[in-house]
Amino acid sequence: MPSQILMIVTSNARLGDTDKQTGFWAEELAVPYYALVDAGAHVVLASPLGGPIPLDPGSVKPQGENEAIVERFLADTDLAALMQTTAKVADQDGTKFDAIFFPGGHGTMWDLPTDAGVTRVVEAAFEAKKLIASVCHGAAGLVTAKRPDGQSIVKDLRINAFTDAEEIEVGLDGIVPFMLETRLRELGGQFEGAANWAPFAIHDGQLITGQNPQSSGLVAQSLLSALGVTEAK
Repeated sequence: MPSQILMIVTSNARLGDTDKQTGFWAEELAVPYYALVDAGAHVVLASPLGGPIPLDPGSVKPQGENEAIVERFLADTDLAALMQTTAKVADQDGTKFDAIFFPGGHGTMWDLPTDAGVTRVVEAAFEAKKLIASVCHGAAGLVTAKRPDGQSIVKDLRINAFTDAEEIEVGLDGIVPFMLETRLRELGGQFEGAANWAPFAIHDGQLITGQNPQSSGLVAQSLLSALGVTEAK
């Protein structure tokens, strides 16, 4: 039976109190999505609100000017249809999937930590010993989930996400509701980061986490390996 993956994507299209658009980051959805489906996995797309999910316009260039994987994403009419009709996270059972995957994008910082459905799904998956993976700001989906003993699911685990240094470099440290690296450290996570924009990912226990868009492939490869799935050639 194919591996079953629940990919949870932000519904939030607004960058805080600004008038700027945000959403999910194209590379952080496209790279793991195709790595998983090309290897035979079945991916269900879900979001806090259900329905259409917003693409951060800053994550794509005009067609023909992007990396090959993003070009595939932009031309994929089947995936485009799925992105218009995502399931609602609160309606999902985290124990029924082999893994939960959170692509990033700044939109995640506002809705993933505040959505009770996201928290419930992650907690259920964690307690059921399922794998939980995230790229970049996707780790915002981990910050409210707790173990049965009340401790954060990240406590005492090596973990990674978009670093505070990277947030400062992009000039959004005064816009995001919290600094993700700082929050993960406060929750007891053993945060490890690489240089800004360097590909970097960590697998510790049930968590597989990557730092930035450039780390999307590393997270996908690590997840496939943990699932015992051979990557498509």
